Amino acid sequence: MKIRRTEQVTGVLLDEESELSLSELCRACELPAEHILALVEEGIIEPRSRKPRWRFSGICVRRVRRVYTLERDLGVNLAGAALALELLEEIERLQAQLARLEQRRKP
Repeated sequence: MKIRRTEQVTGVLLDEESELSLSELCRACELPAEHILALVEEGIIEPRSRKPRWRFSGICVRRVRRVYTLERDLGVNLAGAALALELLEEIERLQAQLARLEQRRKP
């Protein structure tokens, strides 16, 4: 099993392979279901499945928490938070790529 990114929540290691129900995601992020559903509508998170119940990747916890922080601390609306999250994640990908390239260059 290949794990790209992980997030620790309440003592449980969550990754792309982990699955949470809507209620578990709400508890992990300490947000009401309405807020999570708004994030789905905005395209910030995507459920893996919707039938018979909604299931989310463990990585959604990190995304939801980051968006909530942007909303709460900076007063950004959902559309702005979605854009900021995309940009932050792109920066992280580029930094990881740069670190890999720098490792290859070392003698």
